[in-house]
Amino acid sequence: MKNKVIALLMAAAMLVATGCSATPDTPASSAAPAPAASSEASSETPSEAPDGQAEEPLDDWSAKTGATTFPAIAKEDIKAGFVYVGDVGDMGYSYAHDQGRQSMIANLGLDESQVLVVTNVPEDSTCEDQLRNLIDQGCNIIFTTSFGHMEWTANVAQEFPDVHFMHCSGYTTGENMSAYFGRMYEARYLSGIVAGMKAKEIGNPKLGYVAAMPIPEVVRGANAFALGVKAAYPEATVEVKFTNTWYDPAVEKQVAMELLNSGCGVLGQHCDTTAPQVAAQEKGGFAVGYNAATYDAAPQAYLTSPLWDWGVYYTKQVQDAIDGKWASSNYWGEMKDGIVSLDALSPNCPEGSQAAVDEAKAKLDDGSLQVFGGPLKDNQGNEKVAQGVVMTDVEMLAFDWFVDNVIGSVPQA
Repeated sequence: MKNKVIALLMAAAMLVATGCSATPDTPASSAAPAPAASSEASSETPSEAPDGQAEEPLDDWSAKTGATTFPAIAKEDIKAGFVYVGDVGDMGYSYAHDQGRQSMIANLGLDESQVLVVTNVPEDSTCEDQLRNLIDQGCNIIFTTSFGHMEWTANVAQEFPDVHFMHCSGYTTGENMSAYFGRMYEARYLSGIVAGMKAKEIGNPKLGYVAAMPIPEVVRGANAFALGVKAAYPEATVEVKFTNTWYDPAVEKQVAMELLNSGCGVLGQHCDTTAPQVAAQEKGGFAVGYNAATYDAAPQAYLTSPLWDWGVYYTKQVQDAIDGKWASSNYWGEMKDGIVSLDALSPNCPEGSQAAVDEAKAKLDDGSLQVFGGPLKDNQGNEKVAQGVVMTDVEMLAFDWFVDNVIGSVPQA
């Protein structure tokens, strides 16, 4: 984790966003599978390095990304392993991945004995140990789901070239290792529209955002939320505070309370628990969640949540393995792929919210709306994206500045 920011800047030359995942200090444990979703996946791969940096030279294994189509694996011989950094009961990041796993099982009609799960795997050499354990148990397809699992996944992937590895939220790829993520910033933009409309309805132009780590993925998401807010309520501001942890309910609630006590009436979040939503309800405010539909956690405060459907990707990858079509790739899926979405709007949302969301989503889907299309200024008044220009994937993957209606700064590495 300690080299995340530096690594991510290098990552932009290769693709896929950084990791959003919990890292609770608990021992690894095994869990059992369960059931279900599907869709075609597409991928986009940036080809240039950020800020004029030279691309990192590729070793032979990395250079063969996508070059090999692996032989078919009979459906009855599929054995898939999933490695989670947290617990599936967190109603957050690991929960969302596990819902995708269940989707995949149902969609493909697999037996639950064909899927193994390991939870609470820290981002250290423990991950490598757990991957070897999964292979010893016969796994021929493995998904690792946290940014900090990347190095360990790559180590094991090179040692076991016949096993298909897929790592979420990183950038390392090789002959038998893919990287995958989704354009969550699109759903965050839509949630920002809802939040901005609510802030306008209650007459409070000050919103807050509980952010996890100061890395490009989190910065990008906060900016997308703030731009959505701006589209609905141009006078509004979004104050961003970092928790510097992926998963800590107490810290998340503390930061949320600080924002609420400073006058914020509506919160957004990029953290793994419902703590900011609960805090908003306690203070009479409103909140946008993340990862899961969590209306029941704070029914008086909840507006909506940007959601993941990892089953879209998991189903496609395992089906490709069965069909003899699997090859490694970089995947950064769009909202129209179905990998990201926005939860149903709650009764707390202002009148007209659904129409505003539907209109913006249609424009995102047809490309007429670009979340990070210019003109864009940072919150120091500097033009960062000119009129008529759209940020490239490479630039988005190296985001280290806030847009002009954000209060706060990005700590520099």
